[in-house]
Amino acid sequence: MKKLFLKFAVAALVAPAMVLTSCDKDDNDDNNNITETFTVENGEMMGRLKSKYTLAADVELAGPVIVEEGGELTIPAGRTIKASGGFSNYILVLQGGKIFVEGTSASPVTMTSSANEPGAEDWGGLIINGRAPLADGITRSTEINANYPYGGSVANDNSGKITYLKLLYTGAKNGNNVEHNGLTLNAVGSGTVVENIYVADGGDDGIEFFGGSVNVTNLLVVNSDDDMFDMTDGWNGKLENAYGIWRSGFKSSESDPSGVEADGNMDGKFADAANMSNFTITNMTIENNSADSMNNVLKIRRGAKATITNALVKGSGPVKAKGFIVDMTDGAGNGSTASAISITNSLANGPATEVKNAADFPNVKVEAGSAGCATNSFGWTGYTF
Repeated sequence: MKKLFLKFAVAALVAPAMVLTSCDKDDNDDNNNITETFTVENGEMMGRLKSKYTLAADVELAGPVIVEEGGELTIPAGRTIKASGGFSNYILVLQGGKIFVEGTSASPVTMTSSANEPGAEDWGGLIINGRAPLADGITRSTEINANYPYGGSVANDNSGKITYLKLLYTGAKNGNNVEHNGLTLNAVGSGTVVENIYVADGGDDGIEFFGGSVNVTNLLVVNSDDDMFDMTDGWNGKLENAYGIWRSGFKSSESDPSGVEADGNMDGKFADAANMSNFTITNMTIENNSADSMNNVLKIRRGAKATITNALVKGSGPVKAKGFIVDMTDGAGNGSTASAISITNSLANGPATEVKNAADFPNVKVEAGSAGCATNSFGWTGYTF
């Protein structure tokens, strides 16, 4: 989970009129060059999109793509977008912009590395900024580029529709340890559709929700370097049919990776904030077949209220010696005692104590009977379980 954020007064950036001739560049706060003009030439795409555009062929990112307010990027079924170059290449949809990923089960959309030998952190990933509420009601700046705010008061904000999308080899970071995730949803509203998503071999988290109310259905995360599913700062949506897995031979570079890491507010800095994270997860499997250890399976903290049903943890891999199946405690504030969690532990090397301070959280249960997430929703990914 990330640490570097700036606050803004509640506001939205209004995109200027589209420039058709300028190719000047400006440096943002992360020293990434972003071209003012949106261009798709010679198989390369980059720049600021301020109108509607439908991708007609496969492309490679030659720099960041910023979908400005009023802009719409449509990616038809079967298209592939490639990128390398690390931190500086990503797709960012600003407040008021929209993205339409129109994949199908037979012909998904793929965003992946262009490297000859692809690996985690080859490129940024996909970030969407919305106007839905955050925990404390204040807008914040995008972690990878502080010029762009997210947050507001529009719970049903609509940033488009994403379906049948593969996000591969994402998670690049810069020298300040600011990291991309596979899919980052910043204050994204419930009017946005996100379903059938596959995130594999990425640095940092598979998916991270920063506030907002967006719902996500059918999510497969494979070999995420940090947390599989991360939520913070007032997210109050639903995650349904989620499967996270570490494969045999995978090794995390992080010190505290978890299956789920959930904060009620931003890094414990707003302990008295209204609208803490209050989310629901239904049908989830977390599987560790790596020799590497998870810190915890579920880490729910800092005011977060979680309702988790039909959850299963399994595999041959361990949890750290001081870890737990469920840890609701934290020095910056515990998770909500109103959380209701039911998870079945089928780990071959599970921890001796399954729930930390279990008496303080009477509705947190590690119990038999959960089947977890069925895998038949993910045949389109090509992943073999």
